[in-house]
Amino acid sequence: MKHNQRGFTLIEIAIVLVIIGLLLGGILKGQELITSARVRNLANQIDGVKAAYFGFQDRYRALPGDFNLAGTQIPNVASTTVGDGDGQIESGLESIAVWDHLSHAGFINGTFTYNATESNTTTPTNPWNARMQMIYDNVYAVESGTATNRHNLKTGPQIPVEVLAELDRKVDGGDGAERGTLRFSAYAAGGTAPTAANCYDATTGAWLAGSGEANCGAAILF
Repeated sequence: MKHNQRGFTLIEIAIVLVIIGLLLGGILKGQELITSARVRNLANQIDGVKAAYFGFQDRYRALPGDFNLAGTQIPNVASTTVGDGDGQIESGLESIAVWDHLSHAGFINGTFTYNATESNTTTPTNPWNARMQMIYDNVYAVESGTATNRHNLKTGPQIPVEVLAELDRKVDGGDGAERGTLRFSAYAAGGTAPTAANCYDATTGAWLAGSGEANCGAAILF
């Protein structure tokens, strides 16, 4: 008995291709929504910390971490965790005590208590569980020459490059090295430092959003 083999018709193939297209479109749209949500989350966190920094400065006429009267003017701040009052949040005690001063003064959520060794109890973390940093230093990218010391907020590492690229487009100049106040930073937060060449183009300053790099970080200059 002879059986005739029958292939797919053009209509059937077209239907399959449409279904595949819809599935791929849904996946890509879902990834886009996830990235946008991550960008908003990080942007909100940065805005909150910046508002706390300037609010503290306005109230106490001093910088958090550097405030030399924090032990007497802020409840539950130990006298051993005050700064020298020179107007710079320096590495070490001051850059860790920032969060102790801000949280006990009521400017940020949570309670962070100073300890000489940084941890998640002394310092807030970004949405990827890497520690942030507020400091007066030059660990940020410039297009040419050497970066000068400036107060800045480090986002911490472990941030996908596409998130920083989108964040930069939304709030700044879209350049990871020179224009605007958001720059690439190799701050490691005790882990693996981001590699500049994996995160932005040193020639153009553009973020390498299509590289898929998962360990990038930035500094927001004040």
